[in-house]
Amino acid sequence: MLLMLTILKLPIVLPYRGIRWLVRFIVEFCRRVFRAIVATPGLIFVHGPVGIYRRIVRLRNWALAKVEYLQSESAKWKTTFNILKSPYSLLRAFGLSPQMATSLLLAGSVAGGGVVAAEVMKPPSFAAGDTGIYSAPSDIPTFFSPEYNTLRVDLGTTPVKNLEISSVSIGTAFAGSALPSGATTTIDVGGSISASSYLIIGEMEFSKNRCETLELKDINVHTLNIVDNSSDGQSIAPTASAGIRNRAVLGGYVMAQDMSTEGGLYDRILIQAPNSGVNGQVDNLVLSNIYTKGGACVLNRIRGGTLTVKLNEIGGDSSLSTKAFTVATNVKASVINNTGNVEVSMAVPAAQTIDN
Repeated sequence: MLLMLTILKLPIVLPYRGIRWLVRFIVEFCRRVFRAIVATPGLIFVHGPVGIYRRIVRLRNWALAKVEYLQSESAKWKTTFNILKSPYSLLRAFGLSPQMATSLLLAGSVAGGGVVAAEVMKPPSFAAGDTGIYSAPSDIPTFFSPEYNTLRVDLGTTPVKNLEISSVSIGTAFAGSALPSGATTTIDVGGSISASSYLIIGEMEFSKNRCETLELKDINVHTLNIVDNSSDGQSIAPTASAGIRNRAVLGGYVMAQDMSTEGGLYDRILIQAPNSGVNGQVDNLVLSNIYTKGGACVLNRIRGGTLTVKLNEIGGDSSLSTKAFTVATNVKASVINNTGNVEVSMAVPAAQTIDN
């Protein structure tokens, strides 16, 4: 009986349950669609950019961590390389040439590492303060030897715009040094009598130097400034001469722009015009803060625009009766400024010590 009643209700119950399930399905579907529609702007405009930004931040932090690590390693390697090259740098500070310093390092078995090898493989040059014979305007010496400790510049047909030597010690100014055999000058600048040549300059400055004696001779310039020099006896007797033209040295494209060196120890500085009948040409020549001992400083056979000799200390025999500073009568200029020069008793320049 119960089974019969159940079978009789099926045509009524089944459609009702189907409709109820369908209604629930439709309601749940609409609810999910509504939630998706509501959540879409947030995903697009809020969560999307934030997620992208966070990924970028993580990438940035990773990259910065790598950079900081590399910088730390680079600093460690730099310190290591400085330690490895220190013996070479120390020998260079004593004025040794790269070749001599290398020879000593290799002989003593103290050179090590690629940095030292790379550093000493550099060729000698004027800019680095290496000794040798330089044919201006080349920065590389035409002659170099560890036993040759003179800084020599030969000037010829090619003019030089700027030639500057500063903060060096010459002659016997440092322990163990000596003048070249037969030499009597520590600084010798000018033309050559044997070659019948002169040094042609636009402007020359000889300042703040220490010389036992300083001699100017056979010089013709438009303006001569001899100012504020102290000397152990002096004889300053230039000749006023009208008609000496002012001048500059020109050269255009082929002109050497700069030959400059600072710091070094040499037995002698020689700037000359050695080629027969060919005058050396420099537009601006500066010799400054040079400490010399054991020989004379000489400026000779110069023709130019302006020559300035100022703030030098000249002397070494503690006697004012001998003239440590002399300007010969064959030094001629159209304009002469001779002021502030005083005589002061001076002993021989003291030998210098080198601090490391």
